Amino acid sequence: MPARTLSRPAAVSESERTLDRYLDGLLVERGLSQHTVDAYRRDLRRLAANLEDAGGDLLTATTGDLGGHLRRLRLDGLSPRSVSRALVSMRRFYAFLVNEGARDDNPAVNLYQPRLPRRLPKVLREAQVEALLRAPDTSRPPGVRDRAMIELLYATGLRVSEMVGLTLRQLQLEAGFLIAFGKGAKERVVPVGESAETWLNHYLREVRPAMAKGRHDVVFVSYRGGGLTRQGFWKLLRNYGRGAGIPDLSPHVLRHSFATHLLEHGADLRAVQAMLGHANITTTQIYTHIHEHRLRTLYDRFHPRAR
Repeated sequence: MPARTLSRPAAVSESERTLDRYLDGLLVERGLSQHTVDAYRRDLRRLAANLEDAGGDLLTATTGDLGGHLRRLRLDGLSPRSVSRALVSMRRFYAFLVNEGARDDNPAVNLYQPRLPRRLPKVLREAQVEALLRAPDTSRPPGVRDRAMIELLYATGLRVSEMVGLTLRQLQLEAGFLIAFGKGAKERVVPVGESAETWLNHYLREVRPAMAKGRHDVVFVSYRGGGLTRQGFWKLLRNYGRGAGIPDLSPHVLRHSFATHLLEHGADLRAVQAMLGHANITTTQIYTHIHEHRLRTLYDRFHPRAR
C-alpha cells in the first residue's frame, strides 16, 4: 500500500502575521468592536491581495501602490464612503507600522480623501411633532410622564442622556429654564417653553411622587421607581413614533427638529448653538443646510415656474 503524503500548510507570511497582530491589538488593547475590526480586516486583506497581484507586498507598499489600489476600488464600483473607509484603514495600519519601528514613513498619509456626499439629519415636520405629542395615553400616569419627556425634548433640544440625567435641582421652571450638563460636564442654561413646562409640572405634581417614592431626585423615573435609562426612553419613543406613523424615530431626530424649526421661525444661529451646547458654530451650521434644503424642496414643489 503506497504511503500517504501529508500536505503541509502554507507558510504564514510576515505581512499576514503583522496584520493579525495589528487587528488583535485593535480588539484587545484598543477595545474596538468586533464589527469595526472586521471592517478593517476586510479592507486590509483586499489591499494585500491587490498588492500581491501587482507583485507588491503589504509591508513595503509605496504611496503609488496605495493610490493604485484606491483607483482600482473606484473602478470596481465601490462607493465614495467605502473608498474613504479603506483609506482610513490604510492610514491607521501604516501608522501602527511606524510606531512599531517597522517603517519610517506612512505611505497613506498624503493620499486624497474622497469627498463624501453631505448627509442631512432627519427632521420631522411640525405636523408630525404634533401627532407624536398626542401619542401617549395621558389618562394613565406613564403616559403623563412620556408626554412630559417628549414635550421637554422637543422644547429644549436636550440630548437624551442630558434629559434622563436631569435632577430636580436642575429645574428652574418658575423662571422658565433648566440647567443642562452637556459633554465634558459643561453647564448651560436652556429655556423651557410653556407647553413643556405645563406638562412637566403636571408630571411632577401628579405622577412622580407616587412613582419615585422619595428615593432620589432624578426627574424621570421608571414604573418601578428607578431612574429611566437612555435605552428605556429610546424604546418608548420608537413605539410612540410607530403609533404616530413615524418609523425609525430616535431622540436625536427630535433634537434636529428642535434646531431646524427654530431657524425656520427666525431664530439666530448663535442662539441655537448656545441652546444645543455646541462648542463650535460649524457643528450648528448643518441646520442651515437642512433649512435651505427644505426651502428648495418647497419651491420646487409649489412654484409654478420651478420646472
